[in-house]
Amino acid sequence: MNAAKYKRALLKLSGEALAGEGGFGIGLTALSNIAQQTKQVVDMGVELAIVVGGGNIWRGATAEAMGMDRTTADYSGMLATVINALALQDALEKHGVTTRTQSAIAVQAVAEPYIRRRALRHLEKGRVVLFAGGTGNPYMTTDTAAALRAIEIGVEVLLMAKNNVDGVYDADPLKSPNAKKFERISYIDALKSRLEVMDSTALSLCMDHNLPIIVFDIGAPQSIVRVVAGEAIGTVVTS
Repeated sequence: MNAAKYKRALLKLSGEALAGEGGFGIGLTALSNIAQQTKQVVDMGVELAIVVGGGNIWRGATAEAMGMDRTTADYSGMLATVINALALQDALEKHGVTTRTQSAIAVQAVAEPYIRRRALRHLEKGRVVLFAGGTGNPYMTTDTAAALRAIEIGVEVLLMAKNNVDGVYDADPLKSPNAKKFERISYIDALKSRLEVMDSTALSLCMDHNLPIIVFDIGAPQSIVRVVAGEAIGTVVTS
């Protein structure tokens, strides 16, 4: 087994990474693959936290465009992330990974409230901590939640898992065959060029706290294990 480059990391998973056929709902194959790799990462001695999105179930921006109140739409999206976290928790435990789910919105029957010191204690005991409910605030994306939680718990790197895109490009590689991939890029250049790393609030937060980001393709074989081991895949975003 490869040695880990990082002692503590946070993995940001989009809802689509958990999706089934057609990019909607929850796919058992996707869950199992992520759980299997997470087990390997934990066995490497890495303290791992995970932030999950909810786009496979609900998109607040889409609901708003259809006439729904934005705040209500965003809170609905937070509940979608709780559903995803519970599904991933179940898959992880089936693979023998001890897991705790913490939610930024109160759902005491199924998840702990987010308490930073408790999250740190879980990590120190080798448990994977799933952060659900975003930041608990409307108008904030799960990218921002990932950046915020990563800084709060003191991780060494933020791992941004993308779908079918293996890094940061100067154009959409799915639409532009001549798009150029960056091996490394600075926060400020990514912000100025409005590149698809994460939303600008999250990226600015990482820049302010000098938190390295690695953008990689979740669909590549063993990608989570490889990036934690320090293999040069994806794009590194730093100062």
